[in-house]
Amino acid sequence: MERINDVPASVIDAFQLMWGNFPEPVSLVHKSRNVVAVNKWHQKAGYLTPGMNCAKLGAPGSHKGCLGNKALASGEATYSYNEKPDGTGVTAFWIPLDGYPELFVHFGVGISLNYKTGEPTDFLKNKMQDAAQAKDPNNA
Repeated sequence: MERINDVPASVIDAFQLMWGNFPEPVSLVHKSRNVVAVNKWHQKAGYLTPGMNCAKLGAPGSHKGCLGNKALASGEATYSYNEKPDGTGVTAFWIPLDGYPELFVHFGVGISLNYKTGEPTDFLKNKMQDAAQAKDPNNA
């Protein structure tokens, strides 16, 4: 396993133990925004992988609401809620790790599932379609 930002393997193992099966994308992020580890959801989707800089993912400005620095500076969990046009929303969390002031866990609830209906969100449907096309480009 590649070590990113010299994070001990025991920290990555603990992250996987706690977040590996969470039904939303979860990442362990260094203050540099290098992704240290991702849960199984991210591993399946494949759009965020260890070693990537998460701040460079997506459109410019898409991370202007990032509260990672606030969480690291305060040592306390932070969150934001963003309502989507369909009336559902995503609550995003940034949670610093005690004893590791340069690391935080980041995830959002409501990214992959509409918890009111139990249906996959459009985001998840698009990621699943992208993954299927990447595996078999002839089925595009």
